[in-house]
Amino acid sequence: MRLNKFVAHCGICSRRKAAELVKAGHIKVNGQVEKNPAVEITANDEVVYKGQIIRPEERKRYVLMNKPHGVITTLSDEQGRKTVMDVLKNKYNERIYPVGRLDRNTTGLLLLTNDGDLAKKLSHPSHKVMKVYQVKLDRDLAEADLEKIKTGINLEDGPVSVDKVSYIQGGTKSDIGIEIHIGRNRIVRRIFEALDYSILKLDRMYYAGLTKKDLPRGFSRDLNEKEIIMLKHFT
Repeated sequence: MRLNKFVAHCGICSRRKAAELVKAGHIKVNGQVEKNPAVEITANDEVVYKGQIIRPEERKRYVLMNKPHGVITTLSDEQGRKTVMDVLKNKYNERIYPVGRLDRNTTGLLLLTNDGDLAKKLSHPSHKVMKVYQVKLDRDLAEADLEKIKTGINLEDGPVSVDKVSYIQGGTKSDIGIEIHIGRNRIVRRIFEALDYSILKLDRMYYAGLTKKDLPRGFSRDLNEKEIIMLKHFT
């Protein structure tokens, strides 16, 4: 990349203004003042402006994945298990990270991004990000237990309240829909385990205004502009 383009991509100024900064001797490359805007810069070069190393601003990327079963929500795994990054298969040039986690056996919506500020906001409990799960239990959920979940139950790390919970229309009483905004670890599984149920399938259908519409299991897509604006406004 030419030096003036490199400086402009660092967000300091326009490319034309960057050329002027270079010609005026305000830019150093590898410790030496460089006055040629056309000099080629590589990834190994150190570029300094006003005493600070500068780097091009990375393009912000927002990716929605429909996570498959048996995949872990990490960038890599020492045990060689399949990760969400393996599912993406280097599809994106930017280094993106999962926002929060879905455990290995949970499927459904997962957001990945390199926008650290947005990821931090979405993960913070104060923003009460809405999530909807579809649950398949090992047996029918008793109506008395359904009412217990509605009114709130206590777990080892404190009380849990859900926004909505109900039998799924058209399913059996072992098919449950649950809507929550809390983000504690394995919270949906622990709610049902506390009442002696096992979850056979757990699928996140909705996350922070995003749905799985037209996104098959194991596939991913970039968020569109409206979705990105919605997410940023949401937080």
